[in-house]
Amino acid sequence: MANLKEIRNRITSVSSTMQITSAMKMVSAAKLKKAQDAITAMRPYSEKLTELLQNLSSTLDGEVGGDFTKQREVKKVLLVAITSNRGLCGAFNTNVIKQVKVLIDLYPGKQVDVFAIGKKGNDILTKTSTVIENKSAVYDNLTFDNVAEIAQTLTDKFIAADYDKIEVVYNQFKNAATQIVQVEQFLPLASIKTDTQANGELSEAKPVMTGDYIFEPSKEEIVETLIPKMLKTQLYKSIRDSFASEHGARMTAMHKATDNATDLRNQLKLTYNKARQAAITNEILEIVGGAEALKG
Repeated sequence: MANLKEIRNRITSVSSTMQITSAMKMVSAAKLKKAQDAITAMRPYSEKLTELLQNLSSTLDGEVGGDFTKQREVKKVLLVAITSNRGLCGAFNTNVIKQVKVLIDLYPGKQVDVFAIGKKGNDILTKTSTVIENKSAVYDNLTFDNVAEIAQTLTDKFIAADYDKIEVVYNQFKNAATQIVQVEQFLPLASIKTDTQANGELSEAKPVMTGDYIFEPSKEEIVETLIPKMLKTQLYKSIRDSFASEHGARMTAMHKATDNATDLRNQLKLTYNKARQAAITNEILEIVGGAEALKG
């Protein structure tokens, strides 16, 4: 009977775990819908902003982008690792951390530091790498303004030549079951200029007409204004992508955990019924054997 008690305790324990994982799955599913809508709505804006910047810069003569496009010998690299503050989301955080370590190995003899966004990445990478800062609190209030401050910090570090290259590592949201690890160069900007066209001198005193557009005050000033905006938008999109991916990964992980717990509970119930049946059979045999002994 002691064996039956142990099985009953395990069934109770697994059932409790199943209820927890099922509840976490439903919570993540609810949060995923909101996060997915946010990143889906933002992507067209981000893509159009980049397209507009490229179209504008392609009509300008000379170097476009100033300090943001300045190419320097790469001696100091900063990797922005975007992870989550909580676990129980499968390989979501592990994949980003692995990719960061791969990138670190690609720069032998260079100074490679990590800028962590997310508690999980910070906790693990601190043990093996130099983490200069952790911005896990951004998830408490994930707004464009809060992310813009982080983007400005990164930009300032690049312009001040604290780092020669800044890369962002994050999970891109594809669907609830699929997240793709992305590595994007944040700074310096790749050549924004896609096609130089002789366009003559641009006057700031008059609106400039190009195609169907009138530019005021001038295309150069608009480009210089759009670059910081694009960088902030790019980082915000990456964090939003990661945030949606986190809930998708957690929902998928909790769904699998719930299914596994259900299978285990069913197996334990079958084992319990077999053990109980065997115990009852033994008791019947003992009773019959005792009765036969009394007859003799």
